[in-house]
Amino acid sequence: MSRVDILGVKFDALTPEEAVAAAEALPYGSRVVTPNPEIVTAARNDPELMEIINSSGLVTADGIGIIYAAKLLGRKLPGRVTGIGLVTALFERMAKREGSVYLFGAKPGVAEKAAEKISADYPGIRIAGTHDGYFSDDAEIIDDINAARPDLLLVCLGAPKQEKWMASRSGAVHAGLMMGLGGVLDVFAGEVKRAPKLFQKLGLEWLYRAVTQPSRFKRILKLPGFLFAAMRERGGEK
Repeated sequence: MSRVDILGVKFDALTPEEAVAAAEALPYGSRVVTPNPEIVTAARNDPELMEIINSSGLVTADGIGIIYAAKLLGRKLPGRVTGIGLVTALFERMAKREGSVYLFGAKPGVAEKAAEKISADYPGIRIAGTHDGYFSDDAEIIDDINAARPDLLLVCLGAPKQEKWMASRSGAVHAGLMMGLGGVLDVFAGEVKRAPKLFQKLGLEWLYRAVTQPSRFKRILKLPGFLFAAMRERGGEK
């Protein structure tokens, strides 16, 4: 797979369909990360996070801002590959072969609600286990995951905690594939509504979230700074 450098983060240049095939072809225990502009900005100030992202088995562009930055820099990315889009496509395939998934993260009770919805929407998928994202010692969580040996482990602790947890535990956790997916369990559980299809198609999910979740507004304000950084890099290359 070819990778495209966007402000230091090396994204896999794949369509959504290619990303699904690439995820399924990764070696056992691989990590998948889906950086958006906020995570890229954080990685530029955190060498450890940057290394973790760039050493992951699959790095997809989750955010229209990444695509805008690629265009500003004259680099080719086929388009967005959102974390939720990627995992739902994997669920569809896993349901056909009775694959298993472990849900780790979010507030108490959310992973269980998400499990019920996933089971209903993707008959055939086996829920290997659930655990919330509140813990001081993860030894028992790792033991539970290892007892289940899921095909897919969703780590939804928020960035950069989830990326650093996956990297630091990769040798200790027995799961076919680990994916860091932020607030996706809240969406599956119905705690947070995903943007309508039109917003998704236009790449305006960030706008929908800003309107429906005002607490996220400060995070969204970082997007102009991210694009300005891309413009500065383009200027420096000339």
